[in-house]
Amino acid sequence: MTEQERQHQQHTRAQNWLQWGPYLSERQWGTVREDYSAEGEAWTYFSHEQARSRAYRWGEDGLAGISDDTQNLCFALTLWNGQDAILKERLFGLDNHQGNHGEDVKELYYYLDNTPTHSYQKQLYKYPQAAFPYEKLIAENKDRPLSEPEFELLDTGLFDENRYFDVLVEYAKAGPTDILIRLTARNHGPEGAPLHLLPTLWFRNTWGWGDAVAKPHISRPEAGSTLRVQHEQLGEYTLYFQPTDAVLITENETNTELLFQQPNATGALVKDAFHTALLAGGGQHASRTAASGSKAAPVYARTIGPGEAVEVRLRLSQHNALADPLGDEFAAVFADRQREADAFYQPLLAETEPALAAVKRQAWAGVLWSKQFYCYDVARWLAGDPGLPPPPPERRQVRNADWENLKAADIMLMPDKWEYPWFAAWDMVFHCLALAPVDIAVAKQQCLLLTSSHRYYKEDGQIPSYEFDFSNGNPAVRGQSTWFLFDYERRTSGFADWDYLRTAFTQLQPNYQWWLERFRRHPEPDYKGSFLGLDNASVLNREEVPGGGYLKQVDSVSWMASYTLYMMRMAVELAAHDPEGGYEQAAIAFLDQFVDISNLLADIASVWQDDPALRDTGFHYDVLVEPSGKARPVAMRSIIGLTPFFGHLVLEPYTLAHVPRFVAAVHAHRTAEVLAPHYPTITQSSDEQRWLFGLLPRLKLEQALPYLFDEAEMLAPGGIRSLSKCHGPHPARMEVAGETFEATYVPGEADSNMMGGNSNWRGPVWLPLNFVLLRSLYQLVHFYGDDAPRVEVPRGSGHWLSLQEAADHLAQRLQAPFLPDAQGRRPVHGHDQRYATDPNFRDLLLFYEYFDGDTSRGCGASHQTGWTALVALLDKLEG
Repeated sequence: MTEQERQHQQHTRAQNWLQWGPYLSERQWGTVREDYSAEGEAWTYFSHEQARSRAYRWGEDGLAGISDDTQNLCFALTLWNGQDAILKERLFGLDNHQGNHGEDVKELYYYLDNTPTHSYQKQLYKYPQAAFPYEKLIAENKDRPLSEPEFELLDTGLFDENRYFDVLVEYAKAGPTDILIRLTARNHGPEGAPLHLLPTLWFRNTWGWGDAVAKPHISRPEAGSTLRVQHEQLGEYTLYFQPTDAVLITENETNTELLFQQPNATGALVKDAFHTALLAGGGQHASRTAASGSKAAPVYARTIGPGEAVEVRLRLSQHNALADPLGDEFAAVFADRQREADAFYQPLLAETEPALAAVKRQAWAGVLWSKQFYCYDVARWLAGDPGLPPPPPERRQVRNADWENLKAADIMLMPDKWEYPWFAAWDMVFHCLALAPVDIAVAKQQCLLLTSSHRYYKEDGQIPSYEFDFSNGNPAVRGQSTWFLFDYERRTSGFADWDYLRTAFTQLQPNYQWWLERFRRHPEPDYKGSFLGLDNASVLNREEVPGGGYLKQVDSVSWMASYTLYMMRMAVELAAHDPEGGYEQAAIAFLDQFVDISNLLADIASVWQDDPALRDTGFHYDVLVEPSGKARPVAMRSIIGLTPFFGHLVLEPYTLAHVPRFVAAVHAHRTAEVLAPHYPTITQSSDEQRWLFGLLPRLKLEQALPYLFDEAEMLAPGGIRSLSKCHGPHPARMEVAGETFEATYVPGEADSNMMGGNSNWRGPVWLPLNFVLLRSLYQLVHFYGDDAPRVEVPRGSGHWLSLQEAADHLAQRLQAPFLPDAQGRRPVHGHDQRYATDPNFRDLLLFYEYFDGDTSRGCGASHQTGWTALVALLDKLEG
């Protein structure tokens, strides 16, 4: 069976190939869901130190793990090198208070392969042979100032002389509920070294919170190398494993004696029992003889010689009487799934040169590995569980008290399952775009998820933003992304999914109206849209404008204009397909809204358009309105000032032929444009074949392009910076309410604690906004054709390109950080030579949150394959 056939079975519901997948989080501790404190200090309330001993309430985490799609049963790898004081059950990292640039995972792991149905999955973990330096990593980073780089695991010296294990974790499905597991541990060091492998199977604790839930159990038959699994919803499974001398069984229950000085209801059989059984002289520990429990692991104690590898095979299956589960068939299934994975990706990569093809495949692997089961019932979380002590009432004042409707229990695309193990509304749509080439059906489902049910969105149409504050405002990007998926599928497969487009248009309308109402009432105090996903991008803290004034924000206008345009685009398309559906009138209404919003940008520009130093750059500038009514620009050249590029859309004659009343409305607005000649919003091409709806008049486009492609301004080696490099020697400054505020170009990690200090929009390159900007450039290419302005790239070089060539050049720059140069060095990996010269590192890729504006070194979250995986689409974009 091919992977495409499995996808077809999944999407026609003939078989549920997605019942099992990489849905296990990499960090459940330190999340809002597990925080029952009065102060909302999620990081300290449930810490990494507690995670091994304390049962989670809302989810589970593990190392290179999988679970079923309701996360009742979980499987992950546990390791011990004979040196560590604890077992390696989960990825370690710094909490937000410990890192000099905020939270940060301190492990070496890589997503190497995955298929859409998770029929084949591969992940690599690098485990030091010396004791893992938990305390050293905490101490070194906590004492470092913001101006210094982070202290990383490779900086500790533990990987010198290759004294580490490569632990490869692979999964292959023989059927939807028949999962083969292969663990391969290789010693790269110069000497033999001990390693314990504990493939661990356990149930999420759903029975300990006051509900009438039957407790599942895992038991070991008296004979044979199997574990029997029983669960009232999942049914029965068997874990087959190779013979071993020790099998540990315990309960997934909190060690209350250790943490809270209260007797354990299950005695010694608690969550951290395996630590005691292996590390603390627990040779006679009860977990070695327990007959059943909710957590179990066979133990493989090996001494692995230098250069040698050991393999451990297991199989988790609903086939409960397999005669030879780990024999010849096991190897044959793995070989078939690997071959089928190669065959699936071959046509997607056929026209891509090998180095970039390897980048794309790892990027898609990361998107697929970043699926996670996300469970969070806010009403239950606020009220507490029956029969247990109620949470402190102060919690309702901390966060999310007005989101009692939210009841999540779904598989979602996550930004990063360690640093951001919760959905974020605007991240999510970029994940969908990145996923589209490999699984368009799941991409569409995920794009619709937050607007599909009152389990997520409110009655007024607001959708939740992200876990730490569901009410915060992320950019309104859903319209553009929804259209992209429809158009992408139609262009690549020839199939126009009208049901999807119609559903999406209907579901998005309440959310659009919520945004529009909120946008119109700005700047009332409850307008909280100033976050807009760009964190610390401004001179001023846009969340709390000093002095009691408010900002007229260019990006809020641009995002709203873009949302409006793509709602209009969907309505026009649906009107052509369904003339009696009322869509043409909706398109006219969106056109009117777009024109009104465009005029607001003209209103903002009127404050500074008489200043040539600002007017002639092509940038747009936020305007600070002080309590006195005085208005003045926030004079900085940044990605905010380029967001008007995002509000562009081209319509073709064949589309407009079906909507005559809409075309008449367009002509009426064009006639009215003479009243606002600086901001024409609708333009017809010179051959009268295309219409351009846009925020930027051509003059502003021509003014902005030289700055966009100037290496001393916005153009970085790896894309477009978020703040102009000119603000390095010349910071943007403002005097407000007797204080001086400034923004200085900082190419990498933040040098400011604004927005928590773990994100920086004052210089680095971010893939999502570059992606949107690049798509807009291709829209302009498509509209202007040969009439498009030419661009000097880079500025001052004398090398003039067509706009098409300039956009292609930008796409290549965005890919460049991931590609090896002649010396094998990939800029994303910074100065660490291992990734250039070591054969055990050089083909491994990390997909960071953002990239240094001078060097393209990766910064922030290291596995943000959700939106950084957009690199896989850059050479396939069209207008």
